Amino acid sequence: MTAIAADAVLDCTGMPCPMPILKSRKAIDAIRVGQVLKVISTDPGAASDIPAWTEKTGHQLLASEQEGDRYIFYVKKTK
Repeated sequence: MTAIAADAVLDCTGMPCPMPILKSRKAIDAIRVGQVLKVISTDPGAASDIPAWTEKTGHQLLASEQEGDRYIFYVKKTK
């Protein structure tokens, strides 16, 4: 498990695409620049969708990992 302190946690367990991205966008808007959002998803598409979303929006993907059927991402808000 990655030891990154998250300021907010978004659990998208059981949500199919595109919900993890839509909820991540809303959650990242709710935190301040420099804070970290931890996103948890069971949607296999999130493995490529979340990194593509962070690249497109300019937020920083600090880490991503898989624990069983869970995909975990740490996203730092940059703007």
